[in-house]
Amino acid sequence: MAWVDEEAPRRRYHVGNLRAELLQHARAILEEAGLGALNLRSLAARAGIAPGSVYHHYASKAALLAGLAAEGYRELQAELEKVSREAPQGARIRTCARAYFAFARAQPALYGLMHDAAVMSDPEVRAAMARAFAVLEELVGVALNPIQPRTPEELHKVALAVWACGHGAAAMTLAKVEADADLMENVIVGLEVLFRRA
Repeated sequence: MAWVDEEAPRRRYHVGNLRAELLQHARAILEEAGLGALNLRSLAARAGIAPGSVYHHYASKAALLAGLAAEGYRELQAELEKVSREAPQGARIRTCARAYFAFARAQPALYGLMHDAAVMSDPEVRAAMARAFAVLEELVGVALNPIQPRTPEELHKVALAVWACGHGAAAMTLAKVEADADLMENVIVGLEVLFRRA
């Protein structure tokens, strides 16, 4: 029998990037097999490292899930910032709504985890979600009719309504309640109508 170097898989990692590598593997397990298949031991096996190395970075499954969700919100924030900068002034609501729906559709398991009540209670997740929401809130402030100024409190409430609308529509799409294209377009047009009348 040929000798196999069991330590070989571990050499792919450097101390500084193991945490990021673990999150990549965890996301792959989540999207491929679902939340039930994701635990610290299965993550260690997929990454080709000793379980103790995983526990060094994530003390529990809850900590791992929070790390995944926070990363998801950071990616959503970056995507919203990117499209908001690049979109024409009159198309920012449409462009950002499409980006939000595309994010949810591309990685439904991660998106679902990001909105899990227990995971959302984690401070890291709440902070990452707040930063993503702040991008939307700024966009809403720009999109509302400047002739009718809104107070910061009013802008915040409008942004919350848009955020909730986007999440509800994305959840309905992922649950196949309505055809993706129809639902997305109807929601986007509805938002555009509301903002034109604001």
